[in-house]
Amino acid sequence: MVILDYGSGNLRSAERAVQRAGADVEVTADPHVALEADGLVVPGVGAFSACMEGLRSVSGEKLIGKRLAGGRPVLGICVGMQILFERGVEHGVEAEGAAEWPGTVDKLEADVLPHMGWNTVRAPEDSQLFAGLDADTRFYFVHSYAARTWELDSGLAGQQPKVTWANHGQDFVAAVENGPLWATQFHPEKSGDAGAHLLRNWLNTLA
Repeated sequence: MVILDYGSGNLRSAERAVQRAGADVEVTADPHVALEADGLVVPGVGAFSACMEGLRSVSGEKLIGKRLAGGRPVLGICVGMQILFERGVEHGVEAEGAAEWPGTVDKLEADVLPHMGWNTVRAPEDSQLFAGLDADTRFYFVHSYAARTWELDSGLAGQQPKVTWANHGQDFVAAVENGPLWATQFHPEKSGDAGAHLLRNWLNTLA
């Protein structure tokens, strides 16, 4: 299992969390190692545009595309989820994303930003990612931007995408399960036992 090192993200925190969930983990920017790994985690913190610059510096967007074309699992976390969309808009500046999903990441309309703290989510009943977790389970969020709509009807591998929602001032996409491409807006690595359970759910899907 590989955590992609592209200069952004809580790499060591993510590494410890995935190890806690039961996986052998390597943090690397080596494209061959990342391509061949059973699972790839793409973390991310900070600005959308800066994360995309870092991702492109290691050809991470091409790496993600190659993995998905081969049905190989990828998990995006926080801004690592946001950059999977077509574009992000921060402070009036638009940046292109990895474009695995249509849509735009922009600022939440809420009285208090950033959205920081523990929130429940609304997951589909058939979610694999949230299997075994109660509806009142809370996860830890730190963000001011999010995808506020979901625009993809037919997902990867011919499967209908499973979209999980949360609310802070308005509804936003909190997680997605789309064939081999899964992602969370919240931080599983900061979400205690609930986050560990969720990561184990993902690890259990790996070949």
